[in-house]
Amino acid sequence: MTATHARRRADLAALLPAHEADAILVTGGVNVRYLTGLASSNAAVLVRADATATLATDSRYIGAARRVCDDIEVIEKLDVAGALLPETGRTGIEADHMPVADYFRLDGRPLRLSGVVESVRMVKDDAEIDLIRTACELTDRAFAEVLPGLRPGLTEKEVARALERRMIELGADGLAFDSIVASGPNGAIPHHSPSDRPLERGDLVTMDFGALYRGYHADMTRTVAIGEPAGWQRELYDLVRASQRAGGLAARVGAALHEVDAAARDLIAKAGYGEFFKHGLGHGVGLQIHEAPFLSPRRPEGSPERGEGSPKLERSSRKPERDHEHARLEDRVPVTVEPGVYLPGRGGVRIEDTLVARDGGPELLTRTTKELLVL
Repeated sequence: MTATHARRRADLAALLPAHEADAILVTGGVNVRYLTGLASSNAAVLVRADATATLATDSRYIGAARRVCDDIEVIEKLDVAGALLPETGRTGIEADHMPVADYFRLDGRPLRLSGVVESVRMVKDDAEIDLIRTACELTDRAFAEVLPGLRPGLTEKEVARALERRMIELGADGLAFDSIVASGPNGAIPHHSPSDRPLERGDLVTMDFGALYRGYHADMTRTVAIGEPAGWQRELYDLVRASQRAGGLAARVGAALHEVDAAARDLIAKAGYGEFFKHGLGHGVGLQIHEAPFLSPRRPEGSPERGEGSPKLERSSRKPERDHEHARLEDRVPVTVEPGVYLPGRGGVRIEDTLVARDGGPELLTRTTKELLVL
């Protein structure tokens, strides 16, 4: 992967002049891994405008760093950020990832940048897409193999553990995120944590889960019925399925992010359920389960999900991000499409796929049927 990491650093270096920076100090762990191949809890890499780089890490990781990153300078320091910043010139730091306390310890008050590495990470190479595809295949297979065992009396926790166990048995390295299993009225809570509630006949059950494979994430949601669904449940399911189909078809190269969201959201709003679909339509997927771009009516491209990342610093002197109204999907960008309708006290439906925007049309990576399955 050395040549791949060198190319990524060169792509990042090419962006620095637009930010009036001579170098960027990358401290976000995922971004360091993306640029060097080193997975570490304490590492930083300085990438200069000429694409040369220096990596700093502590004694716990120095052996791995010298083995994995043999094409760049590697130094051993506990204070990785402080070790790399004394260079002259206009150096930027990752304002989204560096804690405020660390920033104020640094000499010279470096330039605060945001979302620069993330903008490079957004477009995936073929090897990355292959890893995401494999993660999605493991997710699909686990669902198909666990589904026949779903029955009244199983608890939400038991269903979640069965899905998670099967993904690991099939070859996943771990879980992409904490699995969601929401049955009956719990389906009205988009991020419900699995509970001891047993599945009952008449329930809709929403399952949101994914496999982690070699650092890359899958994300899929399916909603099934335990016993014959009521009329309102089937009507709600058909509406969300139509919305999800419309969003997936709209996720084409060149499509404006907010227009992809609108393609799905407008169907739900016209049916009178707009107030019950409050989250964004989807998000990018890669080394993180939520990454740029974000399919929503409002969210600026590259901004982190609420609750993620370090505390924000005051306004940076970076170039402004592109207006969300003009941000568009690019070729080889994986995103999720996950509309949902959540009716308090009654239940909900969410359907989600991971797909890749391609010049020839979206490539679907999660292939499990989206027909309403009645168990």
